[in-house]
Order: sequence, then structure tokens, then C-alpha cells
Amino acid sequence: MKTFKIYTLGCKVNQYDTQVLREKYLGQGYQEVAPEERADLYIINTCTVTAAADKKSRYYINYSRRQNPRARIVVTGCAVNKVPGEIKKVSGFAGHTRAFLKIQDGCDNSCSYCKVHLVRGRSRSKSLNDVIEEAKELAGKGFKEIVLCGVCLGLYGRDLQPQQDLADIIIRMEKISGLERIRLSSLEAWDITAKLIDCLAGSKKICQHLHIPIQSGSDMVLKRMNRKSSFDSYAKLFRKLKKKMPDLAISTDIMVGFPGETDSDFQETLNLLRIAKPLKVHIFPYSLRPGTPGAKMTPLVNPKIVAERVAKLKFTTDKFAANYQKKFLRKTLAVLIENRVKEDPRYWEGHTGNYLKVRVRSGADLSNQLLKLKLKNIKADHFLAEIC
Repeated sequence: MKTFKIYTLGCKVNQYDTQVLREKYLGQGYQEVAPEERADLYIINTCTVTAAADKKSRYYINYSRRQNPRARIVVTGCAVNKVPGEIKKVSGFAGHTRAFLKIQDGCDNSCSYCKVHLVRGRSRSKSLNDVIEEAKELAGKGFKEIVLCGVCLGLYGRDLQPQQDLADIIIRMEKISGLERIRLSSLEAWDITAKLIDCLAGSKKICQHLHIPIQSGSDMVLKRMNRKSSFDSYAKLFRKLKKKMPDLAISTDIMVGFPGETDSDFQETLNLLRIAKPLKVHIFPYSLRPGTPGAKMTPLVNPKIVAERVAKLKFTTDKFAANYQKKFLRKTLAVLIENRVKEDPRYWEGHTGNYLKVRVRSGADLSNQLLKLKLKNIKADHFLAEIC
């Protein structure tokens, strides 16, 4: 029997694509092997958002060659110029309690630091009926949570006739039997409309967590990044979201050290984060991407200064996370159990709708159960809870 192995880097879109590829090869009689085993076929699903991602992609390619010099190696994803044709077969999502459903590909934005729009092309949306049919099939297979994902998720439906949007999907997915949760992967601020906010606030199944990339709070830096937002528009959005959804968890991306970023610019980023008060922040030191407008920009920020800003940002945002967690101490929330805790198999681990990590002790098999848990204690990045 032929064997295969897949390495996946990057976003939830890549995870979705990997799961579709996995289903394809399993359907053709291949067997997926463990990480330490040799394979006949290696698939590296690459990411090119940062130089580090490119480096890791190259590492897995070279590692695969060393592990089995005679193996066939397939490289896909954003680090290659050509994207494989879309595979329409619904994925099996082996080993997961939530399923990813890609509803959109491509990007119409042109951020000056990013190559994604160059390698993924213009925005393309899956038809609304196809999305709903795939969601029904996933729910029928027992998945209680579906994550809607796309390269630029908020662009969904603008290229369809008649035009559709995310709210249209959510409204129809709400009616799917067996589906308990709908989660959104990432949304640009300028794609979050009043209609969508009202839909999110009124939904009984949407997860109260949004990932909204900020990148910077400085108007000057945002302009140089070619981002379609400003300090004031970000702040207005965050205040509106918190008013409509008081328990909403916000996560974000911040890029530190973009060419020309001054101490004053960095301070504006901190000021904006004090308004957003995110649960989690992904911090990225600026990485020069050849072929992008940003690669020609100067002056470059001293690496020592970048490191100092990263440390300060992490220290500040850790406080926001801690304060957000404290709001839910001793409260009872629904938690979707995902897996046993590897370092202590007596405990099971899962997430609340607003993306709080929770662990509960039990000798029973709790996998893929949506349980009401009382959050008793905070331990670093997670809660310890008990079953109600």
C-alpha cells in the first residue's frame, strides 16, 4: 500500500486545503503515516506570509528529501506560483472536532508588505448553495463546530450573482440540525458591515470571537502599508462591537518595525490596543518580502529597536489577556471538548465560544462533547473547570 504524509503551514485556509487533499489520497487507497515514518508521497502545503514561513517550507521540503530520496514530493500553497485546481470533494477532517469550510479564495486587497494577493489572485466565492450543502454534510458526520474560512473572508459573495455576504451564510447555517457552533476565521475591519454586526450579535450559534488584523495603530504606517483603515475607524469599530457584544473576544495581528515606524507610531499602536483589549495578539516583526512595494521602502528600523518593541507589546497585551480571562472566572460556559491533554491525560481540553481554553478532569471519554463547565481557576493560558 502506498503511503503519504502532509506538512501544513499558515492559515486555516491551508488547513482546509490539506484536509481536502488528505481525503483525496485516502480515497485513492493511500495510507497516511506517522511523522517519524518514511512515506512514498510528501505534500508540503506552504505559506509565504513571512520569511520565517518560507524558511520552514524549505525545511520540510529538504527534510522530506532526506527521509526518503525516492519519494514523490508535491509542494502547494502560497509559496508557489500556481494554485492547484479546487478539489470539490468534502473532506473527512480526521482527528478534529471542528471542521474547516473554505468559502472564498483570493484577495482584492494589496497591502504593501504582502504577497498573498499576488499568488492567490482575485477574490472568488463558493456558491451559497454549495456552502450550505457542504455544511450539512459536515454536520451529518458529527462535527458540532464549523469554521468558515477564506483568504479574505469578508469579501465573500461580492463576485456572485446575485451578490451574497457572510450574513446570508450564517442565517442559513443557523437552521442546520446538529450544528452547534459557527466560527469565523479572520475578518478585515473594513469588511465588517452593520448588517454583519447585527447578524453576529443576534445569532445563537455564532462564536463570540473575531480575529481582526490591525497591523498598526499609526495612520502614517497604515497608509504606507496600503491598509484601508485608520486609528479612528478601528477604534470606532471596536467600540461598536463591544457595545453590541460585551463578551466578545478579539484577537489580532500586529506587525512591528514596518519601514519608517517611529516611537510615536508604535505608541499609537499601543493606544489602539488599549481600546481593543484583545484576548490574543499575534506579533510579527516586519519581514521584507521581495516583489512587494514594502521591500523598497526606507528607512528600515534597527533590529534592536524592533526587539524592544516586540517585548513591550507582549508585556502589555499579556495584561489585556489576563484581564479578559478574569471576567469569566467562576462563570459557567459551554465548552467543546477537543482532546486529552498530552502532558496529563487525566484532563480533557477544549474551547468556549469566545475562545477561552478550558481543561476539565474526567475518566470518561469526553471528546467532541459540548459541555456546560464552571470555570474554577486560571492556570497560565487556560482555565481549570468542573462539569456542572
